[in-house]
Amino acid sequence: MTGVNPDWWPLAGLWLETPRLRLRTPGEADLDALATLAARGVHDPEVQPFAVPWTDASPAERARGTLQYQWRQRGTWTPERWNLELVVVRDDVVVGTQSMSARDFAVLREVSTGSWLGIEHQGQGIGTEMRAAVLHLAFAGLRARFACSTAFTDNPASLGVSRKLGYSADGIELNVVRGQPAVTQRLRLDAGAWRANQRVPVAVHGLEPCLAMFGLPTGDGNGR
Repeated sequence: MTGVNPDWWPLAGLWLETPRLRLRTPGEADLDALATLAARGVHDPEVQPFAVPWTDASPAERARGTLQYQWRQRGTWTPERWNLELVVVRDDVVVGTQSMSARDFAVLREVSTGSWLGIEHQGQGIGTEMRAAVLHLAFAGLRARFACSTAFTDNPASLGVSRKLGYSADGIELNVVRGQPAVTQRLRLDAGAWRANQRVPVAVHGLEPCLAMFGLPTGDGNGR
């Protein structure tokens, strides 16, 4: 995170690397690029793939809301409840964002993930690769037991990513989207299924100094 000393905010030195992507804590330039990406759109406006319909706002409101959301996650971070927001960069271009969140992680060892990609970067396998990156961080780096995800049942792209990576169905939830009922599929991945379905090489950099921020003592992960 440009301009921030990792001694004070260790997450500034954390980054993940895959064959095509780099995931990192966003600096101000990254946030500006992410807001611009959100303003341009992240899905067909005729559908709404998110439980919180933030993309129904105007381009300027989407951009501003993206910035406020990202700033809020840093300001509310505690070891007991955290949300790691990473920008996804391909060929020096910010293409989207990947999150991983948890509550009481030291006890539960369970994370949840979420993400979005700029519409022009979809359909290229990037979604699978960036989810694989944070799953590696969770299971190999932080010794998680479970990873959870959700998607509406009419969102085949997100469900397809989960199937590729070994998730199993974990029940459904009902939500209201644009005044209509929508069915959300819950998905769960355990450490064994993750190991059996690993396909993407991932390197994690700068994790050890961050362990206390995730609620873990030094040496409780596989940080490097």
